[in-house]
Amino acid sequence: MIQQTASQHTHLLQQNLQPPKKLHLLPLIFLIFFEVAGGPYGEEQAVGAAGPLFAILGFLIFPFIWSIPEALVTAELATTFPGNGGYVIWAHRAFGPFWGSLMGSWKFLSGVINLASYPVLCIDYLKLIIPVISSGIPHYFAVFLSTCVLSFVNYTGLAIVGYTAVTLGVFSLLPFVVFTLVAIPKIDPARWISLGQGGVKKDWTLFFNTLFWNLNFWDNASTLAGEVEHPQSTFPKALFSAGLLTCLAYLIPLLAATGAVPLDQENWVDGLGMLLEFASFLWLRKKLAEIERPFRVPMAVPGLVVLCLVPSVFLVYVMAVATKTVYLVSALLTLFGIFWYFFMKFCKSKMWLEFKNVEEEFADGEFD
Repeated sequence: MIQQTASQHTHLLQQNLQPPKKLHLLPLIFLIFFEVAGGPYGEEQAVGAAGPLFAILGFLIFPFIWSIPEALVTAELATTFPGNGGYVIWAHRAFGPFWGSLMGSWKFLSGVINLASYPVLCIDYLKLIIPVISSGIPHYFAVFLSTCVLSFVNYTGLAIVGYTAVTLGVFSLLPFVVFTLVAIPKIDPARWISLGQGGVKKDWTLFFNTLFWNLNFWDNASTLAGEVEHPQSTFPKALFSAGLLTCLAYLIPLLAATGAVPLDQENWVDGLGMLLEFASFLWLRKKLAEIERPFRVPMAVPGLVVLCLVPSVFLVYVMAVATKTVYLVSALLTLFGIFWYFFMKFCKSKMWLEFKNVEEEFADGEFD
């Protein structure tokens, strides 16, 4: 009896010590897809702001000057330092713990603000087919319920989240596939070259912010690197596939809608961290030039500078045209990030908290 009980206890311990399931290629593709896009939701504002031609050109050209450089940087650094810290590890290794901590604060707080918009955006689309949730208490309850459901799914674990993302990805794209097929006979290519309605002023700030928001956040996938099966080979494949899926998911419905529907622009409505990330990428290529890189962007340092310079110029432009409210919020978040670093440093000196040493894990080869 005692031996049987001991055997059962040992079996339970072995089960608890089993490593969590790793992410495979397909779930990782759709997780990256949802980090960046999740479907052609939100691109309508680009048409409303600048007209069909500029919207099409924007979603056709912008991936090459922003998304591809960001994805290449993510692929190289995530496979070289495949830990769950992602961009925090990169900034830490490049410039030290202060900048790593500040990068983490920027990314976390901006992520909270960004993610808060998705339940609202989801309900804004659903209210077109369920009018009762358009306003008032039903609207707020629907937003709250969708937030709770998505939070619960995240709580169940990354493996379940991954395959949930695959399922949601298929279902979120199906309506646009049907819409595109229905629109094909009605497409008039002449509508694609329209510069917009006469008398409607172009809103370039909204236009570029819409492009930036819809095609950003490729680096967020780096925080999953420690949970990916064979990240050195899986990550580049996943980023390439998710990039192709994202571009097609934006362009095909946009071409179908602008080509098949007469233009009425009023109906088309619905980075500081990145600069530090690009700087970390360039400095690590120089500082740790001899370190093994399972995926390496095939360029020398001067080429990499140009690769990062183009999106950086665009990022500076987006920051320059931001509102005073954005400047104020950014300054407050930065001050909070600085305070948080020194507060954590104080807690560590007093040994109130225990910190995991990522540097030792890399030295021991734990991430290989």
